[in-house]
Amino acid sequence: MIESLDGLAMVLQWEPMLFLIIGVVAGIIVGAIPGLTTTMSIALLLPFTFVLPPLNGMTLLLGIYFATVYSGSVPAILLRMPGTPASAATLLDGYPMTQQGKGGKALKISLIASVVGGLIGGVLLLFFAPTLAQYALKFGPGEFFMLSVFALALIASMSEGHMVKGLLSGLLGLLIATVGIDPIGGYPRFTFGSNSLLAGLGFIPVLIGLFGVAEALTRFEGAAKLKKAVPLSPGSYKLTGKEIRRLTPAALYSSFIGFIVGVLPGTGGDIGSFVAHNEVKRVSRDKSQFGRGDMRGVTAAEAANNASVPGSIAPTLVLGIPGNSAAAVLMGALTVHGLQPGPQLFTGSGDLVYAIFWALLIIPIVMLIVGLLGIRGWGQITRIPTRYLWPAILALSAVGAYAVRGTIVDVVVMVGAGMLGYVMIKNGFPPAPLVIGLIVGPLAEAGFRRATIIDSGGLGWMFEPIPLVLLILSVLTVIAALVRTRRIQLAAKGGDTPPPPLTADDLGQSDPSGDAQRAADESALR
Repeated sequence: MIESLDGLAMVLQWEPMLFLIIGVVAGIIVGAIPGLTTTMSIALLLPFTFVLPPLNGMTLLLGIYFATVYSGSVPAILLRMPGTPASAATLLDGYPMTQQGKGGKALKISLIASVVGGLIGGVLLLFFAPTLAQYALKFGPGEFFMLSVFALALIASMSEGHMVKGLLSGLLGLLIATVGIDPIGGYPRFTFGSNSLLAGLGFIPVLIGLFGVAEALTRFEGAAKLKKAVPLSPGSYKLTGKEIRRLTPAALYSSFIGFIVGVLPGTGGDIGSFVAHNEVKRVSRDKSQFGRGDMRGVTAAEAANNASVPGSIAPTLVLGIPGNSAAAVLMGALTVHGLQPGPQLFTGSGDLVYAIFWALLIIPIVMLIVGLLGIRGWGQITRIPTRYLWPAILALSAVGAYAVRGTIVDVVVMVGAGMLGYVMIKNGFPPAPLVIGLIVGPLAEAGFRRATIIDSGGLGWMFEPIPLVLLILSVLTVIAALVRTRRIQLAAKGGDTPPPPLTADDLGQSDPSGDAQRAADESALR
């Protein structure tokens, strides 16, 4: 208790607070630029922290970590282009809200949900970090494989109504994930003799192309047909008391999910946000609007990915096992300052550890203040004419893709992914399952093969407690999706009007300014 209070006193001094604020502001700016990921941002600024005291350097990096995860939602909501991988699930409902003239409200929901998720994650970290980190150690290769299977089961759930296309999209993501070096055997696969593909197809260039470039192509096509594109209005930023009460359960539930997923080494906000989005949809009575502009979808994704930030810190500090790549860079920062993450860190530098915990509670509050000051400015992005906005977005996308590894191959991958995304949009294939397959594919493959090797070629590990529970949850998720799909089909046969399947047009992907704007433009042209 004394160490906890000492840690609070340390972080409230003016120097740590100054670097914390600088980190939040810098993180918001960087996270809103597609391609400049959280890990990259932390890694670029890491050398500057070497001359700082440990706490000042950590508050700077933690502020960047938190803020980039949040601000990645800004381009995801307004432009259908996630600023960071953790925001990929946010665009499922955030961008449709923009198409409906509710972009400002979506930005407000994203900010508040991010703050709630960060605060809940910070509280859980402060009180339960050692216990949760020890539990995470029980996750071996078999458990990670089943966790990946559960994530893949989301494909069936989020693709109900057109499950075949959703599953094909997910399988394509798994196929793309196999490019590169085999994780067990160490031999190249699908590289076609190119050394540039040995590290695989970069996830960030694929993500930028699949969403950003594909969206730009559909925008240009729509503008060419209409000769004129009317900029969208972000609409109102106000949330009513009724809307807040309706969103509160989703925010709380998703925060716990995001934190737990973040604790598991090797996972993070990108997986946690999809899991939370699916779980909130699963427990909701009215599921018809998820993926079409449901505020609960934005809330779930943003609360989960921000709660995963403190979650990833738990195994990093307590066990010396980084929760994800960003946490690995943070662990490197501690090591440079002569601090070894692990159980001994609590005994030798307990006050510093608790100062970091308190910083993770203060950062969301600072993020709320900075976010509220800038939110109306970000909403004006949608008012920029298409002929100016999207060429600039394409240029930034190319820069972001190149910056990942400094190779032109990533730019080519981005363009190829953009063309693939455009074809998928035109043919009604949802891109979200492809993203899930791309994220969990390597985790699933390595987990299955390692667990099987450990079990001497057997599959008995599947029936151990944790893998078995995850397997049952995966089966139930798929069955529930099949039942809902069957109900949709029966309703259609009975003459009722079921919720339409999630297509490109539902997301406004082939309409540069929404249906209402299209009608207005055509009328004006006539």
